[in-house]
Amino acid sequence: MANVAEEQAAPWLEGRSFASWRDEFDRLGYLIFQRVLPQERVAEIRAALAPHLARDLKGRNDFEGVKTNRVYALLAKSPVFAGLVVHPLVMAFVEAELGESCLLSALLAINLQPGETVQPWHFDDGGAKIPRPRPPLGVSTFWAIDDTTELNGATEIIPGSHLWDGDIITGAVRPADFSNRAVERETVDRADAIKITMPSGSLAITKGTLWHRGGANRSDHSRLIVTPQYCAGWVRQLENMCLAVPPELADRLPERVRELIGYSIHPPFMGHVDGLHPKRLLGTTQAIRSDSIKRASHKMPDSRS
Repeated sequence: MANVAEEQAAPWLEGRSFASWRDEFDRLGYLIFQRVLPQERVAEIRAALAPHLARDLKGRNDFEGVKTNRVYALLAKSPVFAGLVVHPLVMAFVEAELGESCLLSALLAINLQPGETVQPWHFDDGGAKIPRPRPPLGVSTFWAIDDTTELNGATEIIPGSHLWDGDIITGAVRPADFSNRAVERETVDRADAIKITMPSGSLAITKGTLWHRGGANRSDHSRLIVTPQYCAGWVRQLENMCLAVPPELADRLPERVRELIGYSIHPPFMGHVDGLHPKRLLGTTQAIRSDSIKRASHKMPDSRS
C-alpha cells in the first residue's frame, strides 16, 4: 500500500523521487509543496467555512489566540474536508512516517485576524510524554487557503528542531497559556526560525516533533489555513473523532477517512468494540436507532383506567 501511495503522490513531487523528499523531510523536519490545490477547490473550502467563521468565535486563551477564529470538527461540517484529509500527497508522507494504522488526530481551520500576536513555541506531539530525542508520533499538515506571508501570520518553524533533545526553549508554551492570556511571555524572534510563506492552495507538512508557532498578523487582512493533523495508531487523538463526527455522517465518508477517524484497528486489536472491528458496527448504528424509534412509537397503550 505504501508503494501505491507514493505513486499517487508523484504528480506533486516535481520530478524528484519520493525517497529524496523523505530524506529532506528527515533532515529538516518539514516540506513545502506549492499550489497543490486548484483554486476551484480552495473556493469550495472557503464557502464551507464561511458560515462558521461568520460567528466570529475567538480563541479562549493565549494558545488558541484571542484574535483567532478556530473551527473544529470539520468532517461534521462539510464533506469537502475529507479530500484534504486523504489527499494522496499527504497520505504518502503520513503513512510512511506513522504506518498505515495512523489516525486523524485533529482537523481544524485557523483564521488569524489582524492584530493577533505570536503563539507560544510548541511541537504538536508534545502531549505524549516520551523523552526526546525520539521519532515523531505525529505529522501535521497546513493547507494555505489564503496566501501566508511575512506580515499576515505565516507559521514559524525552526528547521531541524525535530531532532533536538527535551530541553525547553525560550518562549515555549506553558500551562498558563491554555487558561488565559499570559501577562508576560517571551516573544522575541529567533535567528534560526523561518516563516512558511506560500501561495493559496499550497501545502506544508511537518513532523510532530518540530518546534513551531503561529505567527503574528501585522497585516490588515485575516489569514486562513486548514490543518489536518495525524498521529500513530496507538496515540490518543487530540479531537475525539468518533464523537465529533456522528455515526450517520461517518457512514457516508470515504472508507479511508472512516479508518482515520477511528473505525479501524491498530494491530493486533487496539480499537475493537466488544471484540468486534468498529467498522462492523458503523453500518448498523442507524438501523438500530431507527428500529428503537419505531418500536417506541408502536408501544401498546396503557390499559389502566
